[in-house]
Amino acid sequence: MNAARMLRQARQRARLTQRALARASRVPQPAIARIESGAVVPRVDTLDRLLAACGQALEAAPRLGVGIDRSAIRALLDLTPGARARLAAEEGWNVERALRSARASQGGRTA
Repeated sequence: MNAARMLRQARQRARLTQRALARASRVPQPAIARIESGAVVPRVDTLDRLLAACGQALEAAPRLGVGIDRSAIRALLDLTPGARARLAAEEGWNVERALRSARASQGGRTA
């Protein structure tokens, strides 16, 4: 997360000057300038208050790709394109079953 870029973009989308944002959020304008320049990294509650004043929200979201079991994907990719096509046709495009079948055809091996 780049707090400087996030805040600057939110403020600009809200069509607020730093001074107007300072009034709306009760955060001093010089502090907003330091955050937007990247000179300081704000506390989470400060960034949340500034974004809220811009009509935005700070939300936690899972990182993309973290916690994904890639073994089923690897098992499918180990098959030839023709085998993947046959598997998809046999399984009626049910991805869950196709993944189980791919694992089974690989002897249950995981990558």
